[in-house]
Amino acid sequence: MHPLIAALSSRHGLPTVDAATVDTFLAPAAGEAEHTILFFTGDPETRSDTTDVAVVLPELLAAFAGRFRAAVVDREAEEALKARFGVQVFPSLAVTRGQAALGVMPRIRDWSDYTDTLAGYLKVDAEPPKPARPKIEITYNGRRTDA
Repeated sequence: MHPLIAALSSRHGLPTVDAATVDTFLAPAAGEAEHTILFFTGDPETRSDTTDVAVVLPELLAAFAGRFRAAVVDREAEEALKARFGVQVFPSLAVTRGQAALGVMPRIRDWSDYTDTLAGYLKVDAEPPKPARPKIEITYNGRRTDA
């Protein structure tokens, strides 16, 4: 494990979750924040911005002190969990309110983008995204075979 990702646990106290433990983590204990951030790291050897996100995540938690809880998704569980939380790209920060996925912030971003997006997720009326509708493309080649 990359040292910056390991530091999220050892230095900042973030737990690691997998398919068996994520639901327990998402259910807040009394007095805990209802909103969570799940860090899907991807492979830090092939995704250079993973370490950047690992540095930013504790800063975001400090900026929103007590408003979010965070965890690192175990690398071996990422594929099994990514569809559930809408993750398509690694690294990503998936935001939830309880069990409901609210959105995903892929790759590294500007600080203001992080803070504006997270503030939006904290609004009482923030709703989970609607399921994506399948895209259907109809093409017409202009030839008629019955003429």
